[in-house]
Parts: sequence; C-alpha cells; structure tokens
Amino acid sequence: MTTARLNEPTRPVSAVTDAVGNLKANTSLSPKANTTRASIAVPPRKIMPVIVIAGIMGSNLRTRISASKNDTTLNPGEAAWRPPNGKKAGLAEAKKWTLRTPEIRQRILNGDMLEVDPTGEITDIPDHLDVEICRARGWGEIHADSYGGLLATLQKNLNSTFKVSSEKTEMHPVWVEINKFDREEWGTSPDGIGSIITEGELKKFGSYYYPVYGFGYNWLQSNEESAASLQRRIESIITSWVTAQHQCHHVVLVTHSMGGLVARACAKQMADKIAAVVHGVMPAWGAPACYRRLSCGTEATSPGKGTIDTIAMGKFAEIAGRTAEETTPVLAVAPGPLELLPNHLYPSWLFAQINIPQHPYSVGLNFHENNPYQFYKDFECWYRAIDLSLVDPAKKMAGNTHKKVVRALNQAEKFHRELLDTYYHPNSAAFYCADTQQRAFGSFRWLSTTSTAVSPTVLQNGVVESNTFSGARNVVITKGPRLFFEPSDQDQAGDGTVPLQSGEGPSGKISHIFKTKGYDHQGSYNNEGMLKLTQHLIVKLLQGFA
Repeated sequence: MTTARLNEPTRPVSAVTDAVGNLKANTSLSPKANTTRASIAVPPRKIMPVIVIAGIMGSNLRTRISASKNDTTLNPGEAAWRPPNGKKAGLAEAKKWTLRTPEIRQRILNGDMLEVDPTGEITDIPDHLDVEICRARGWGEIHADSYGGLLATLQKNLNSTFKVSSEKTEMHPVWVEINKFDREEWGTSPDGIGSIITEGELKKFGSYYYPVYGFGYNWLQSNEESAASLQRRIESIITSWVTAQHQCHHVVLVTHSMGGLVARACAKQMADKIAAVVHGVMPAWGAPACYRRLSCGTEATSPGKGTIDTIAMGKFAEIAGRTAEETTPVLAVAPGPLELLPNHLYPSWLFAQINIPQHPYSVGLNFHENNPYQFYKDFECWYRAIDLSLVDPAKKMAGNTHKKVVRALNQAEKFHRELLDTYYHPNSAAFYCADTQQRAFGSFRWLSTTSTAVSPTVLQNGVVESNTFSGARNVVITKGPRLFFEPSDQDQAGDGTVPLQSGEGPSGKISHIFKTKGYDHQGSYNNEGMLKLTQHLIVKLLQGFA
C-alpha cells in the first residue's frame, strides 16, 4: 500500500512558509471524481539560516524615530539614505543630492542620528514567501537592485535540491546548470572545491532548510558596532527557530564589500555559531579610492568606460559628492567609511609623479613612522587626506572638529589592528574581480607637469595654496617651485572600487579564493557567474554539517 501511494500521481499545492518555518496552504475543494491527492513539500526541521550582509552604502538608513527635529533637516523616521532602484530613480536621486549643500549633507548623513530603515523596496519575492515574511527577514533593509536577486535566488535554489516525480528523483535543474558552468570563469580548476556537486553532496546539503535573511547596518558608524549588531541578529535568529521547536545551531554569512569586514569582526567573537562565510569583492586591506573621495571628491570617470557607464559614474558622484567640500563633512567623522582607507597591511600606494618631458619620475610620499594612521591624522601636509576647514560647514561641532576627526580615525585604527587584523573564519571562501576593464585605484598619484626636476626630499614638504573643483591642488613646495597637482586616474585591474591587491588580501589566510572578472563592484551579485559560484560554495562549505 505504501509503495502504491508513493508512486501514484499527485497535484502540488503551493504553500507559504511563515517566519519560523511553519507551512500554510490553501486549496479548493475538488469533485469526488477527482481522486488525485494534493501534495505539499515539507522542509526539514534542521535549519541553517543564510544571512546576506550588504556593503557600504548598501543599507537603507533613516533618521532615528527618537531624533529631534533640531538635529537634522529630516523628520524623525524619514529616509536619509535610500540607494535608488532603476535608472529613473537614479536620475531623480542624483538631482535631489545635487541640490544639497555640504551643510545639508552633514546634517542628513550624521551617523549618530541614523538607524537602519527596514521599509526599503522588496522587488523579488519567491513563490513560497510573501512580502511580510521577506520584510521580517530583513530584505527591506538592503538595496533591492544590488541584493534582491541574490536573496530570492538563494531562498529558492538552496531549498530546491531535487526534483521528485512518480518515476524518479533527480537533481534539480538549477544544480545541473551550476555543474555545467565553465569553471574558468570562476578562476578555478574543475577539481577540489571547484569540482561538480555530486548527488551525495546535494543530499547531505538537502538535510537542512535554508531561510534567507538580509542584514543592513549603519555604515557611517564603526564596523565594530555593526559587528556587534550582527552578533545580536544571529543570536536572535537562532533563538527564534529553536523556540519554534526546530534544530538550529549555526548560520551561513554571504557578504558584499565592507560587509565582509563586519562579518569577520563578528565571526571572531562567535565563530562557533557560524558554519561558513562567502566573501564577495571584499576590500581586505582597504582601498585608495576612499582616500581619493576624501581628498578630492568622488571620481566621475574611469579609463576604458563607455558613454553609458561614464554617465552612471557621474550620477553616482553627484549622489556621493563630486567635491571634497561635499564628501569631507560626511566621511571625515564617520568611522565606517574611514575603515575603508588603506590599512597597515596595504603596500605602498601614495605617490607624486613629476612629468618632465622625456624624464618623468615618481616619488613615494612618506607616512610618519611608516604608519598610515599617523598620516591620516596629519592635517597640514599638502597631500593630506582631510582638510579640517571642510569638516563642519553646519557649525555643529563647537570647535571640536579636530578632536572628532581624530577620534574617528583612532577608531578606524583600532578596528584594523585590534579587532580584525588578519582574522578570517576558518571555513571561508572569497571571490574578487581583477578586470582591466574595471580599473580601480591600486595606488593614488598626484600628477604634476613641470620643465625642471624637483628633489624627491623637497617634494615631501609644501603648503596647499588653493584647490580646484576637480580636486587638483596648487602647492607651494618649501624651498622649491609652485606646482599644480592633479589626481590620477584608476591604475589597477579590479572591479572599479576594490583593486586587485586588496581583493586578493585573504590569500594564504583562507583555503579558497577565486580571481574573476566581468563585472563591477556594486553589481557583483547580479553577475550570473558569481551568483552560481556563491551557491556552489555554500553547498561545498557545508558538507561537514550534514
């Protein structure tokens, strides 16, 4: 009797999974003549939550509900940072930010006055979930265009391991496609962790149910605080499933960009609760682009970019701030962004290039005691990162500008040296982009053209006489000439933001790292190959948890 029932045809009934894994299904009554039984796929009782952690600027932020109207130009609870979804929204957002003065930017993007906004747009909802469940799982906290497809794909595919029919059971087509994907696009060989997923591995993997969560954080605050927030979220998620009589002991973290730093700091405190980590395009050692944006404003062009991409870069620069006058009031006192400055592990990256006809030469610009953090706190040298006169256009710091900037920089150094350093969760994998068509700042050069040579030792000393809109500086070199320095273009293969050397920073610290190409930084999880690689890695990394 049992065998006959297993082999008889059934009609599938759609079910919705609630926040703690209970199934709810509705079906119409059928005529007595219809003897085909309804079937509902019941997920396993063992739970392995998967948490997607956004990168910097990828979390929606709002003014605190409890904030005073005197502290910000926005109303309490009003959206302060909402990355646009789609080209039309992007144009509107760029226009809005173009009209915002440095003073208004400072007031709106004040990390102390902001909190995560869970009400962001949710664009991709799998069939067996609804918008309320997705919002309860944090999907509205993070940018839909960047992460919506990732969230929905993981939710659907991680829980669709096999296709069952009355005749046979076979691997679900999504995993067949992943197995067929060209491993060369992943920068790996078809063996080891890059080998195809076997039916046995997929059966082990299928012994868990994988609810997918989004995690947004206040990216203007230190990643130390964000890591503590993530730790609380993990504990809360695990507790909710255990309370609902499920088995849940670990989570999986999937990170993007700076979210990788947050995850690493969190994992260092609770490695036993984390089964595996997949890092995407993580700036492991920081990125000179952060220095560029602080000192000159956000770059709006890049070598090799076509017209459409250049327009998109220009619109992003309008949102983030085209000039140092616009970026400095936000970034200079925000520990999170400052924790993306090149850290103590990053090799030499700051130079002055003197272009003398036929004999150009470069000079490495010194850091005091070879300490990048001491350099960041040098507000007098001509190649300084931060101009203190631009920090407080709203006049809210009551003469404490220097103190507040130094405090934020000290926090960045503490995070880099003490909280993170070279730590990675032992069951981690990472991928990064090293594409010559997506150049990033591997180094930053101040470029000057002159007819006479200037001594390298003399070049270190000078005073900024004036700045230009484009970020260039007129510099009077002590005991030397007056020189005009312009910011360099991107010089290194990367993803447009994270350069090759920072992307490959985890090498030697984790077992699996993938050098890839073909996408830009923000769109990494919208790339078919990286989306497939992420799913592949989750299966492979979890084989020890069956």
